[in-house]
Amino acid sequence: MRTLLADHPLVTHKLTLLRDAATDTATFRRLADELVTLLAYEATREIRLTDVTVQTPVGAAVGAKLADPMPLIVPVLRAGIGMLDGMTRLLPQAGVGFVGMVRDEESLVASTYANRLPVDLTGREVFVLDPMLATGGTLITVIGMLRDRGAAAVTAICLLAAPEGLTRVDEAFPGDFVRVVTGAVDDRLNDKGYIVPGLGDAGDRLFGEI
Repeated sequence: MRTLLADHPLVTHKLTLLRDAATDTATFRRLADELVTLLAYEATREIRLTDVTVQTPVGAAVGAKLADPMPLIVPVLRAGIGMLDGMTRLLPQAGVGFVGMVRDEESLVASTYANRLPVDLTGREVFVLDPMLATGGTLITVIGMLRDRGAAAVTAICLLAAPEGLTRVDEAFPGDFVRVVTGAVDDRLNDKGYIVPGLGDAGDRLFGEI
C-alpha cells in the first residue's frame, strides 16, 4: 500500500480550522468540501488517460482525456457524504456508488447496512471517501467489496489517518492495489478508537449528533 501525505500549506490551514472545536457546522462543511478538492487533486495524479487529438481554432493539438471505463467514487455513509461534492467537482464524469457502515462503539467493529455498488467493476479505478481512517476496519471492508467486484485500483481519500489504521490496511492489501491520500497522519488512537488529536466525530460535526 502507498500512502501520500498531502502537506500543501492550504491543506494544513484548512485542516487546522477543521480541528478547532469552536468551528461551527456550516463552516466545517465548507472547509471539508474545500479540503477534499485539494486532496482529490493529489489523489487523481495517476488517473488513467487516453491520448486524443483535438482541433483548436488554429490547428491540431495532441492531448489526453479520461480513459474508459470512467472512475467510480464511493463515499462511506454517513460522513463520506460530506466529501462527495468536493470530489465530483473535480471528477464530474465519474459514477457514484454508496456503502453504509456503522461501527459498534463497544467492539469497534464496523458492519455494513447499505450497499449500492455496481456488480462489475472490472477495469475501473475507484476513489473511496471516508473522513477518518482510524482502526482501518471500515476501509478494509469497503476495499474488499470493491476488489471482489474486479476494481483495477482503489484510492482512499481521508482527511485524517491514524498509524494503526494505515498499518492494518497495509497488512490487508499488500502491493500497489490500494493507495491512501490523507491530509495528516496523527499520533495514535485512544481506547475508544478515536484519532488523537483528531477532530472529533466527523459525521456529527458535518451533520449534527444523532
